Amino acid sequence: MANSLRGAAAIVGAVDAVSATGRLDRTVAQLEVDMISAALDDAGLTIADVDCVMSNNGMMASLDLAERMGVQGRFTDSTMTGGSSFEVYVEHAAAAISAGLCEVAVIVYAATPRSGTNPFASGGPARDPESPMMMWDLPYGSGLPAAGYSLAARRHMHQYGTTSEQLAQIAVSFREWASMNKNAYSQDIITIEDVLSSTKVAEPLHKLDCCLVTDGAGALVVTSAERARDLAKPGAFILGAGTAHSHGMCVSQMPDVTTTAYSVCGPQAMNMAQITHNDVDVVELYDSFTITALLTLEDLGFCKKGEGGEFVADGRLGPEGALPTNTNGGGLSYTHPGMYGMFVLVEAVRQLRGECGERQVNNVDIALANGCGGLLSCTSTIVLGTEATL
Repeated sequence: MANSLRGAAAIVGAVDAVSATGRLDRTVAQLEVDMISAALDDAGLTIADVDCVMSNNGMMASLDLAERMGVQGRFTDSTMTGGSSFEVYVEHAAAAISAGLCEVAVIVYAATPRSGTNPFASGGPARDPESPMMMWDLPYGSGLPAAGYSLAARRHMHQYGTTSEQLAQIAVSFREWASMNKNAYSQDIITIEDVLSSTKVAEPLHKLDCCLVTDGAGALVVTSAERARDLAKPGAFILGAGTAHSHGMCVSQMPDVTTTAYSVCGPQAMNMAQITHNDVDVVELYDSFTITALLTLEDLGFCKKGEGGEFVADGRLGPEGALPTNTNGGGLSYTHPGMYGMFVLVEAVRQLRGECGERQVNNVDIALANGCGGLLSCTSTIVLGTEATL
């Protein structure tokens, strides 16, 4: 049943809105409308073609947004899994289209934590006194968000000998990509020493180990593979998809803080896509922190558990490396409005289309896009390919 999704649908529109200043002079509502319009233009479709809206910006978000855009939907989705929501939406859209439940799905995200209100500045959802995090994690110094990730980083260091220098190399490699992206918030080249000398946020994580706080928005359009072949630009065909979760928002309940659910969803997506690691040309992954990227690479199987530090230490992820990763600069240097999963998909599509200018990787046929939500809680992997890979 799952294998029937391979190549059944494609992303045909992919846009984002970011700024080198980190600020966008529009409201969230304006950005959502602008992104949907731009993504449909990118695909060569109109709002009249849309019969499914996917969004999680508020209660009944997809219904409210569909009403605002004049869409009478046949399928809808407001799933909230944090930063992996958009990969989950792509998986759901492919399944719905394959089943004949809808024909054209629009996925949208917008947030303005830098120019507007940062939902995490005062503790965010964790401030709910009845939330598990408020009861079980925050009183003991763990929780939102850096403290939870620092626990994973420190355990990985203790168990496998990973060093701060190795984590810092991830930030350095992603900044190299960002230096070739005029829209990236942070473009100045940095060194390992720069990372290690930046302020410690939650030991052992430094400021440059942590993602940005910027405004940002994006949208995707998904339709059937058959229809994709007749549209304005080449489709990014959905070859594989997988989602898995290991716990809620309490990192204390994570079965093993050095192993994420990517170890489940990654193999599922790659098996569905019928590819091996050697087939992957670019990786676009969720880098809320450097440790997030390292754990993702291990759990996806690009290296063995515990060997991530050595794997990234030679600059393998950067422009001169063997595994081009986060080619837009990632959440560490490009943008991070709170849920970065939208932007890994947009960049994956652009790489497949050859639209990335100076940072374009040669001969990209397979792109792996990964979203992570909560505190290493819910992970989702999408494998995209050109039509030649079908």
